[in-house]
Amino acid sequence: MKREFYSGIRYLCTSVFFVVCTIIGNAQKSNDMESKIDSILSQMTLKEKVDLCHAQSKFSTKGVERLGIPEVWMADGPHGVRAEISWDSWNYAGWTNDSITAFPVLTCLASTFRPELAGQYGFSLGEEARYRKKDVLLGPGVNIYRTPLNGRNFEYMGEDPFLASVMAVPYIKGVQKNGVAACVKHYALNNQEKWRSLINVELSDRALHEIYLPAFKASVQEAGVWSIMGAYNKVRGQYATHNEFLNNDILKTKWNFDGVVISDWSAAHSTTEAALYGLDMEMGTGTDGLGSNVKNHYDYYYLANPFLEKLKNNEIPESIVDDKARRILRLMFRTNMNPNRPLGRVNNQEHIDVAYKVATEGIVLLKNEDEFFPIQDSKGLTIAVIGENATRAMSAGGGSSELKPKFEISPLEGIKKRYKNATILHSMGYETGPSEYNRIVPGKLNADSLRTKAIEIAKQADVVLFIGGLNKSNSQDCEGNDRKAFGLPFNQDNIINEIHEVNQNLGVIIVSGNAVDMPWLSKVKGLIESWYLGSVTGIAMADVISGKVNPSGKLPFSFPKRLEDNSAHYFGESSYPGDGVNQYYQDDILVGYRWHDTKKIKPLFAFGYGKSYTTFELSNIAANKKKYDKDGTIEVTCDVSNTGEVDGAEVVQVYVGKPNSKVDRAKKELKGFAKVALKQGEKKTVTIAIDISKLKYYDTGISDWNLELGNYDIYVGNASDNIIKKSTIKIE
Repeated sequence: MKREFYSGIRYLCTSVFFVVCTIIGNAQKSNDMESKIDSILSQMTLKEKVDLCHAQSKFSTKGVERLGIPEVWMADGPHGVRAEISWDSWNYAGWTNDSITAFPVLTCLASTFRPELAGQYGFSLGEEARYRKKDVLLGPGVNIYRTPLNGRNFEYMGEDPFLASVMAVPYIKGVQKNGVAACVKHYALNNQEKWRSLINVELSDRALHEIYLPAFKASVQEAGVWSIMGAYNKVRGQYATHNEFLNNDILKTKWNFDGVVISDWSAAHSTTEAALYGLDMEMGTGTDGLGSNVKNHYDYYYLANPFLEKLKNNEIPESIVDDKARRILRLMFRTNMNPNRPLGRVNNQEHIDVAYKVATEGIVLLKNEDEFFPIQDSKGLTIAVIGENATRAMSAGGGSSELKPKFEISPLEGIKKRYKNATILHSMGYETGPSEYNRIVPGKLNADSLRTKAIEIAKQADVVLFIGGLNKSNSQDCEGNDRKAFGLPFNQDNIINEIHEVNQNLGVIIVSGNAVDMPWLSKVKGLIESWYLGSVTGIAMADVISGKVNPSGKLPFSFPKRLEDNSAHYFGESSYPGDGVNQYYQDDILVGYRWHDTKKIKPLFAFGYGKSYTTFELSNIAANKKKYDKDGTIEVTCDVSNTGEVDGAEVVQVYVGKPNSKVDRAKKELKGFAKVALKQGEKKTVTIAIDISKLKYYDTGISDWNLELGNYDIYVGNASDNIIKKSTIKIE
């Protein structure tokens, strides 16, 4: 016993010593880095400092050759590293060695409810960026899903700030393990593409701090992100990219961000504001680089020669450029001046495996009447696959997140590979036509003939799979414009109705990054939301359809029954899209399920919802005690049993509400979750810890967070609208 006791003491002392040494070592490294930066700054000319602050090409900034300071190279890509772009134009550079792994989009990643998988995703993405010799990866996107019309929602992580925060932190850490800076975007309130460069967002402090900033704050304070991208829009009358309140007061003062604020491309508008209000690195102000228009020459950027002149004339103090240069040099020491960063890898099997895991865990089963899914492979079975999205490549669209994957397996190809015994028929059913992003040749097929052919093969089939939804063309899921309507484009609703008239054994797979209107829902037996899945699209989709993989994804945003049931649209045009000048977030803190719950507006599909091929039971739900100190931690325990016939995974979700609050609140808010994998008949106990400090609200009276004492309701379930047990605890 003595030997064990002393051995334990020795282990404890060794562990403490190791932790202390690590802390001291990191502090010494930080001090060494800052000392080196001081030394470099003292040797730089004023122009050399300014040159660090603006682009020299579409995706790079200057170094200082005489001091051995390298250029900084960036790449688009929250879900893959974008193909190489030309120096001075948006044309592709024509490289033959810049094909990459296309990972599923971030709505899919959020749907997994698996933070550890987000870490693997980020690490794999960082490896590919490092292999391509990139120093900054422009992602992740953490803007909140406010309206289903936002063309860029597919790049983000849903409507809940807690979920977005929890998923973004490991993603960022994973990327940066490779010596590549993540660049979290778009800071802040870039929640629509319509008028994104013009609109001024007006909102309450509570909405700002409780809904729209938490994921950015977590990226800074928990993940230690090395760069942040400013947004296009204005916030309270000032452009977000050089916004005194957002950048100086919140980001760099309250949050102590020590990294680089990078403009979105052409998002800077003023030399003085860019200099004084927190922008460190200006990108993309000109669109033709060193072309014929001298105004777009890189030396004419706001943070280029005009900045230099104001410094020389003492209109702006030199300390301003010193701070920017210091931040940029710090970024370099973390990336391209770090001698120990790894070399990176691309298109390897491990990355494909991660992409597949995210895809299969993120696919959401929304409806499964009469156990329509899974569909077993068998001789004599005829499956009609209808819809353009069964064959359309999606990775090459969407705007700046467009990718050049080494391969992309289509849904039809995946289904044919999975169903070796069945007969597979295919018809497009509809054709969307050309795409500026997909480089699709304009179609010459007649819409009526396409629909007629689809109905013909539907009559012949035992099972019909309609693979439709949106695509990544302009005015759909795409940067630059919002969707023009909530419904499916290209007459898909009518085609689904016509198929149902000849074959009721019908399932629909929606490919999208947004909620869509579903007037045909009652006519289909099965419904899957598959997202944009990248390289492994067809394999992942077919494996879920066939039952090789049991779906376990949960929706990261609500599907409203009608567009006007959505909080942003309920208040009319002043709330979305605004009047072209101003926009007022009249839904305030009630975004997504908070709106549906509090206003008792039933959604079509709720946040956190997703079915499985097996069944689960949540039981013995309890908080560890009934009274808590304000500095404590609530631990919620729950037994989860797989009561079905196949292995699967369930997401236990814990929401917290404050009844009789002195301020307006949502009925409940997500504060914890755990995804648990269970074999057939297996039972596990999960514990979900909630730091009581996370229950604070933003108190506008003190301009800070405040904890309200008293009773709180704890809701435990597997979707925001499917609560298994509600209990009450008291914070004293």
